[in-house]
Amino acid sequence: MALDRIPGELKLYIGGLFTLRRKEALKEAGITHVLSVLRLPLDERLFEGFDHMVVEVDDVDDENLLEHFPACNEFIQRGLEGGGGVFVHCVMGKSRSSTVMSAFLMQRHGITREEALSQIQQARPICEPNEGFWKQLELYHDMATPKNVDEHPAYQRWLYQREIELSRACGQAPEAEKIRFEDEHVHAQAAAEFEMRCRKCRYAAKSTYHSIPTYPTAPNLISHHRRQLATSQYLLPHTPRHQTPSAAIASPNPSPLTLCSHYFLDPLSWMKSELEQGKLEGRLECPKCRANVGKYAWQGMQCSCGEWVVPGISLAKGRVDEVKSRPTGAVAAGTGIRMPPNGDAGRRSGAGQGNL
Repeated sequence: MALDRIPGELKLYIGGLFTLRRKEALKEAGITHVLSVLRLPLDERLFEGFDHMVVEVDDVDDENLLEHFPACNEFIQRGLEGGGGVFVHCVMGKSRSSTVMSAFLMQRHGITREEALSQIQQARPICEPNEGFWKQLELYHDMATPKNVDEHPAYQRWLYQREIELSRACGQAPEAEKIRFEDEHVHAQAAAEFEMRCRKCRYAAKSTYHSIPTYPTAPNLISHHRRQLATSQYLLPHTPRHQTPSAAIASPNPSPLTLCSHYFLDPLSWMKSELEQGKLEGRLECPKCRANVGKYAWQGMQCSCGEWVVPGISLAKGRVDEVKSRPTGAVAAGTGIRMPPNGDAGRRSGAGQGNL
């Protein structure tokens, strides 16, 4: 029935359910706020004289405790600002309470989950979040501990992955309305390094432009008119599992893209008509020429490098071309024509005559 105080100037306490029976000890410690993180019927008489908040969650790996972090942090902060102490508890004072306390310390001090848990364990060595909560703390840190997690792209992607895992466990494809098509969600992203374009469409475009002698820069036009299927920002990186020691020495940091025969992607909007059919697996066709460019398997797919990717949504490298993304301004507005780097030099040499 220990009442353990987190080291530092803040009056933060952590413990188990039975500590609540020591009401006088709570009062003597200056505790004014009690945060209960459990799903059990509670005797409200235990909390008379305290500001009380309950977060009803179970101590299981697949429980979503992350969604409650902002509200818990606000409650704890409000108690501290009022000059009182805050007691956070679950049943045993081990997993749920330490997860919530870690989230608060991470946001308050800008520290990692490891640093936060280390502080807590100095007061209560048995504290240890379960594996699912531990991963949620990592995600929370990666998100920069926002005050609102619901609208954060990383949180939304995490929820989507949970839906995929649930569907897989049931042996079904995810429901159509729950599939997240990544290119339909607008948020800040790094510029794409390259694009993936349908190889068959390129051949058709090449034959079309090959007969026009006034366009000596036809390859640039080809890349502009091919059907773009994806860009590198939608790639799902994965680490090759079976790399030989000699290969590791020769190339300590090999790029998975050079070792794999597929590009694994997030679901994209041009795949919608196929992915919303409710099939567990199938083919992906170019929406322009209907050529087979890849395949998908919601239950996962093993890459040629040996790694298992879930869900497996891939484009075959042999059926698409990788085209380096052009910087803004590299293409003449509205024309799709790449301008020469020096217009005067081009005219003197005769290159590009008739392009304008």
